[in-house]
Amino acid sequence: MGEFFKLLKGGNKPSLVAAFVNLFLGIIKGVAYFFTGNVAMFAEMMHSLGDAANQFFVFVGSALSKKAPTKRFPNGFGRVVNLVCLGAVLIVAILSYETIKEGWHHFRHPAENSEGILIALGVLFLGIVLEAVVLHKAAKEVLHEVGQEHAGLMAIPKSIAYLKRAKPATKLVWMEDAVATSGNVLAFLAIVIAYYTGFHALEGIVSMIIGAMMFYVVGRVFLDNARGAIGETDEEMFVHIGNLVMEDPNVTDIKRLEVVKEGEFLHVDLVAETDPNKSLAYLDDVRDHLVELIMSQKGVSKVTISFDEEDGITEWKHHLQEKKINNANSKEDPSK
Repeated sequence: MGEFFKLLKGGNKPSLVAAFVNLFLGIIKGVAYFFTGNVAMFAEMMHSLGDAANQFFVFVGSALSKKAPTKRFPNGFGRVVNLVCLGAVLIVAILSYETIKEGWHHFRHPAENSEGILIALGVLFLGIVLEAVVLHKAAKEVLHEVGQEHAGLMAIPKSIAYLKRAKPATKLVWMEDAVATSGNVLAFLAIVIAYYTGFHALEGIVSMIIGAMMFYVVGRVFLDNARGAIGETDEEMFVHIGNLVMEDPNVTDIKRLEVVKEGEFLHVDLVAETDPNKSLAYLDDVRDHLVELIMSQKGVSKVTISFDEEDGITEWKHHLQEKKINNANSKEDPSK
């Protein structure tokens, strides 16, 4: 039990903060819905409660994924976070369906109930502020994970370009809170417009839009974590590590290279070609150097290296691909 709590300390902090914020918002939105009967508030209540459950599971999953490898599980527990995310999105999918169903019912049978509008607007405004704060924190974490710091107020728009390279847990929190902030704004505007125009069916429409946005997050998160659970190659690090290895004068070619994502970590398996006349003792020193070099790269937690004799056939042809990636990143970030 002590090991479990120790692992929790290493869990994804933005997801834990987001879980508590969304739980608080879900409760007060539920109270507001009870007093006002506003369907847009119902949609936001379901959204916040779904996000809270999702983000709490993600926090636990990200913590457990850092458990050290064992004899039974020699590759470690990195993919646990992907499996937890796959399970967590089922909760959001169910709540998304309920949100859309309730919105459709209200659209067909709008209730002209304007009681407690100030309560609803006050709760939604608080939701906008708190969700935006959590989104900003998640955006800063995304930038931190890719080595981009000091974004300040521009963290949210700047983080969009680097979202694909973020850890699964951080990416999920960013996406959920981006949708949550947008949902709060839409619900706020729907209540105001319905109050002044009498078009109360708009609240049902907005409820369905919020549910559809939740389904979009479900789809994106499911696909990303399904790939992670199966074992996905990190293309950018694949090219980067391969080129680092090829810079070693003792390596003539790369016969096989795998850079597989294990949750938040990378496992590298390399077969390098070299001069067959080199002694085993010499090649052992070369291997130690390459292991140290690769382990120093961001996110790498395990390296396996073996050697094969040079066969005269060039197989590594990715030296230009990394230049294209770096040039693309430089265009995204003018400070480089």
